[in-house]
Amino acid sequence: MTRFFLALTVGVLTALPLAADTGKAVTEHILPRYADFAKQARALADVASKDCAVTEMLPAYTAAYDAWIAVSHIQFGPVESRGSAPALSYWPDPKNRTGKAIARLMAEDTSALTDPEEFKEVSIAAQGFPALERLLTEDHPDQGAACDLRRAIATFIGQTAGDLNGDWQAGYGAGFAQAEVPSYQTPEETRRALYTALSTSLAYLHDQRLGRPLGSFDKPYPTRAEARRSGRSLRHILLNLGALQDLTQVAFADVTTPALSSSFQEAIARAEALDDPSLAGVADPAKRFKIEVLQRAVRDVQELVAKQIAGALGIAAGFNALDGD
Repeated sequence: MTRFFLALTVGVLTALPLAADTGKAVTEHILPRYADFAKQARALADVASKDCAVTEMLPAYTAAYDAWIAVSHIQFGPVESRGSAPALSYWPDPKNRTGKAIARLMAEDTSALTDPEEFKEVSIAAQGFPALERLLTEDHPDQGAACDLRRAIATFIGQTAGDLNGDWQAGYGAGFAQAEVPSYQTPEETRRALYTALSTSLAYLHDQRLGRPLGSFDKPYPTRAEARRSGRSLRHILLNLGALQDLTQVAFADVTTPALSSSFQEAIARAEALDDPSLAGVADPAKRFKIEVLQRAVRDVQELVAKQIAGALGIAAGFNALDGD
């Protein structure tokens, strides 16, 4: 996911006021979400180790994927230094690298399917949730290899989530809150990291999760929707919006206005009103309109975040997320 976030260039115009509660963001938002991700991912790995049948794994896959999406906007810290985000969620995938990597692994008689350490060296396109989704929703002629690969991916996800949570809980969280970690040495830098997490994730939601399947009116792309095979496209949007609303309320409570809160609620309400789990409606003019309205509601949130929170922090938002649809 990191590869596809729009670049965010920020310049500090003035000394940053105390308008972001970094400590509260860590203890009430980041740590609980990474802990939940580790818990759900461990449960997924445990289920797969006992029974890799699709029916057995689907509930655990759903819970673990939910937990990842709910924390995936935190793109700094251990997830960045370990390079874990692209491996966990290799999407968008315009060249079908995931499908190709799965086919290659299943065609080869490779020990990577049964050796967790060796599996860490395979293509990142085959390591995370999008690859697991395909193995849980598509038929594969070699069920034995498919089972081994489902188990290998679940094990990888469980180990990765545990590592990330361990890093945050063992000291990175406290260090970040105190601005005493290598990449963040001042309170201004930690506040900027929180703002960037919020702003870039909103841009990603607008441009990728909604923009990619919407395409244009004459040329929509319903097959480009994230996690469409398991009917999770809209679910990811709702989870993402909820997580960003919570980050805003926790980290930026002193500068969050009623207008911004209402804007988040409007976007969430628009998403909840859609009866379109995989966003297939982008190809139906009547349904498409509602998805476009949702995208505009996300844009309204972006504008208020840029004007109100960035302004309060003394940050100039130099990214182009608001420059046209």
